[in-house]
Amino acid sequence: MELSKNYDPATVEDRWYKHWKDKNYFHSEPDGRPAYSVVIPPPNVTGVLHMGHTLNETVQDILVRKARMSGFNACWVPGSDHASIATEAKVVQMLEKEKGIKKTDLSREEFLRYAFEWKEKYGNIIYHQIEKLGCSVDWNRVSFTMDPDYYKAVIKVFVDLYKKDKIYRGARMINWDPAAKTALSDEEVEYRDIQGKLYYVKYLVVDDATNGNPHAPINAPKFITIATQRPETIMGDTAVCVNPDDERYAALAGKQVIVPLVNRTVPVIFDEYVDPAFGTGALKITPAHDINDYNIGLKHNLEVIDTLNEDGTISPAAEVYVGLDRFEARKQTVEQLRADGLLVKEEEYTTRLGFSQRSGAVVEPRISTQWFVKMKELAGPALAEVVEGRINIHPGDKFLATYKYWLENVKDWCISRQLWWGQQIPAWYDEEGTCYVAETFDQLLAEKPELKGKSLTQDLDVMDTWFSSWLWPIEVFKGITNPGNADIKYYYPTSVLVTGQDIIFFWVARMIMAGMEYKNEKPFSDVYFTGMVRDKQGRKMSKSLGNSPDLLELIERFGADAVRFGIMISSPAGNDLLFDDSSCEQGRNFNNKIWNALKLVKNWEARIGDEAPFTEHFAIDWFRSRLNEVKAELELLYKDFRLSEALKTLYSLIWDDFCSWYLEWTKPGFEQPVNKGIYDKTV
Repeated sequence: MELSKNYDPATVEDRWYKHWKDKNYFHSEPDGRPAYSVVIPPPNVTGVLHMGHTLNETVQDILVRKARMSGFNACWVPGSDHASIATEAKVVQMLEKEKGIKKTDLSREEFLRYAFEWKEKYGNIIYHQIEKLGCSVDWNRVSFTMDPDYYKAVIKVFVDLYKKDKIYRGARMINWDPAAKTALSDEEVEYRDIQGKLYYVKYLVVDDATNGNPHAPINAPKFITIATQRPETIMGDTAVCVNPDDERYAALAGKQVIVPLVNRTVPVIFDEYVDPAFGTGALKITPAHDINDYNIGLKHNLEVIDTLNEDGTISPAAEVYVGLDRFEARKQTVEQLRADGLLVKEEEYTTRLGFSQRSGAVVEPRISTQWFVKMKELAGPALAEVVEGRINIHPGDKFLATYKYWLENVKDWCISRQLWWGQQIPAWYDEEGTCYVAETFDQLLAEKPELKGKSLTQDLDVMDTWFSSWLWPIEVFKGITNPGNADIKYYYPTSVLVTGQDIIFFWVARMIMAGMEYKNEKPFSDVYFTGMVRDKQGRKMSKSLGNSPDLLELIERFGADAVRFGIMISSPAGNDLLFDDSSCEQGRNFNNKIWNALKLVKNWEARIGDEAPFTEHFAIDWFRSRLNEVKAELELLYKDFRLSEALKTLYSLIWDDFCSWYLEWTKPGFEQPVNKGIYDKTV
């Protein structure tokens, strides 16, 4: 067979991948060999794979192929995540843009049909990308977090935890996304330092002399000045609070003040929480819109006035600016306070503001009745597995402290979402509001026959997408729906988890919790954290910046092997990497180097002669020795997950030692014959 001038991946990669699939080489079934199992971090069906996925999948494929070569029964499970809030937002956007349909125009069932159509489209694109990248996943084991069996597993776990008193429903201060109109967990909120303003506002003190009249003689009224970042919530104030040790306000004991704009009388209260050095040392207390105010309100039995609607507009409870967007209401509030002579001053102020990871909206603290998981009891075993060394984190020096911090400071997990795309909460309410929990409606009636004939309504909310994905290493092997099956016994715990550092608590810690709760066993032995893929300027890759290359276009230009080379050559474990097309070009050149070396050696075939001397013993012995050294070095690098270093070592072996030295040493002279022994050993 005559080899082409240059290596053409397009004529090689697809053909070989089809051959591997047709022969079912990637499929695994339990047998007598030791298992090496990996579950792919399921990509969200919101769109297509980005460069972070490319890095992650490449690392996994390296580890899985190495395990197969080492005699393990390697099983790599592919799949995708329904990504509740993110996918629903995409579907809503698509329906409005392409079909002119609003979500509110549809029934739940109609909307879910569109959502599943979206999943089919983008799920197939994702799987095609994984295939084009050359990933040796077991295509007979594809899982999806909304598959019927997986759905049942999530429901089963919810009911089980509820019966164990580890899930409860209650009114709490939660994070609210006004754009998505849903609750968020603490981990779904990103905090940023934002330049804002601190507004100083006067509240009239009510006493016998003024009788609450702000237009009384100038020497009669007394004011207390508060500092606030959020004047638009003044209408929800139910107290003004000062520190009991602050002598400036001692005379205000038992007094009341008038809330500006709405002229509501509220008490002056005293609490050690207030920092006398911040602002004026006096705080407006708005229990409905700040977690600290909420806690003070509980302590002092204050009224709660929610002045915001679900969409972030001002509610009727505010009495003024009803229907305005919260930020427009802020502007008008400040203008009115200034007009009334109650705005003392404004100061530039840097504050930490929470943003929704999914929608980008500024998050609102809001009191809402939601479902929560009690986390402290679940966190204990998960913390011990890592701290006591039964699960190894790579690189441990960088992420072990982060893991410990999260679990030692864990809070209850808000798992209900006001969405349609996801596993619907298996709770039903009668007309009196009594709540009943069961896996199915039929099971509920079987357990409580007295409910037959009653009007029962299922909870409209769905579960947080992480409540399904924390079961991933278990349920891809049917470990929840069929706990004693052969697959879960053989493949669990899995060997290694390869994932991004940004979901160490979202996913990694919670999977360990679920594994300990439902299998009494860690879900994996090692966790390898990849870094974030950035562009050559160090910026995070995003569509808005136009710096996120299309994976399929890269593969078309350079070939899958070259892209994998490019992403791995500068990817030290846990550290961010700067990706540039030139690294893929380096990978393409490397492939061509190997191709040209093969062409050179293949050309020797026609020149093999028995009479040719076998004089290159030294070169052969030297390269064999070098090869053994590199093999030993690679084993250590694989063991420590130093895969970028392993690639560089292989690169040097092939480019420098083999091509530049060995082949130059052993190739025959012009029109000279080639010794068959040299040829065979070289091949």
